[in-house]
Amino acid sequence: MKALILQLLASFADSIRDLLPIVAVIAFFQLVVLGQPIPNLLDMLWGMLLVLLGLALFVQGLKLGLFPIGESLAWDFAAKGSLTWLLLFAFALGFGTTVAEPALIAIANEAANVAATGGWIPDETTARQDYADGLRFTVALSVGAAIVIGVVRILRGWPIQNLIIGGYIGVVIMTYFAPPEIIGIAYDSGGVTTSTITVPLVAALGVGLASSIQGRNPMIDGFGLIAFASLTPMIFVMAYGALL
Repeated sequence: MKALILQLLASFADSIRDLLPIVAVIAFFQLVVLGQPIPNLLDMLWGMLLVLLGLALFVQGLKLGLFPIGESLAWDFAAKGSLTWLLLFAFALGFGTTVAEPALIAIANEAANVAATGGWIPDETTARQDYADGLRFTVALSVGAAIVIGVVRILRGWPIQNLIIGGYIGVVIMTYFAPPEIIGIAYDSGGVTTSTITVPLVAALGVGLASSIQGRNPMIDGFGLIAFASLTPMIFVMAYGALL
């Protein structure tokens, strides 16, 4: 118990250190450049305290829970020796974590509202929900496919740069064929997918898998899954927009 409290205090101190530059920038521009007092100072301080506590607990949760789970599952599947189950697990992990991403849910709903306002889809609750759900599941499918590709890359030892370059060539090609209304959403989808839920589990899976395979270097082969998870949503969402 004492060790856990010390770890939480260390995480809290790290969170304070990480947030200080942001606080300094906001205070400088508000007080010096704009010459205005900080509005609702007490509410802002209370909110910052909650952010600090949340960050500290989140980081500690990653260390205690998500990272060990991801690595242990990768080791277990590698020991089992079944490529089919490993690839199914990789797809399910990418799909499930992406569907649950709060950032993706928010941007999908916002995109649906803008599309309805702009007349791209009917301005109805059902149409908005269908559009948001379609966007979410398209992104989730793309991330699932990306994790499968990344796992195969680790197993085969393929150079990551070749796949990344080929992927971005695909993004450029799709940009020419996709409707202009979907391009910005597609590009943003690549960023929002790699957030609080997806990144820890996917990174732990890659590192654990590379560590469990003889001849693979976790530093060279273990990382890169997140890059695929950021890349494939752009292609899939633009294809989704072109088919609407």
